[in-house]
Amino acid sequence: MSTEIDLTPSAAARVSAIAKKTGKPAILRLAIDGGGCAGFQYKFELADAPSDDDIVTTRDGVALVVDPVSLDLVRGGAVDFIESLGGASFQVTNPNAASGCGCGSSFSI
Repeated sequence: MSTEIDLTPSAAARVSAIAKKTGKPAILRLAIDGGGCAGFQYKFELADAPSDDDIVTTRDGVALVVDPVSLDLVRGGAVDFIESLGGASFQVTNPNAASGCGCGSSFSI
């Protein structure tokens, strides 16, 4: 398991459930795009396979893959799955973020 970024048990369980429903591999891709209300935004999608240069973290048979450029912006963080009255979503605990937005889907450095 990579120590660059973590995947929580809650997130791993959710990815596994989604993968079973969709018939896809249990691989969650985290990418960082420019934009959002704070400058950068998190993008999540199921991947068919890791790319050659991806950093791969595994937990409970689920893989989290992050490209090297995105990893520089989230190194040391963790991907979690949160369920609350406001809804359910994947969220990133990012120690590199100087600030974030209220929705938790974007950040600035």
